[in-house]
Amino acid sequence: MIELSPAGRGGTPDEVGTVAALLMGPDGTFITGSDFLMDGGVTASYFYGELAPQ
Repeated sequence: MIELSPAGRGGTPDEVGTVAALLMGPDGTFITGSDFLMDGGVTASYFYGELAPQ
């Protein structure tokens, strides 16, 4: 599954921490009731097929 994802790799703890820092920091004060899907594009590929190369 990971190899077929658009990102082609698993996420790192630092990448997850960056999103957490955004949500808990001053730049995230207006974000409420949101889900952040951090899967490297796996879900988008599953529902919409192969994504265009970047």
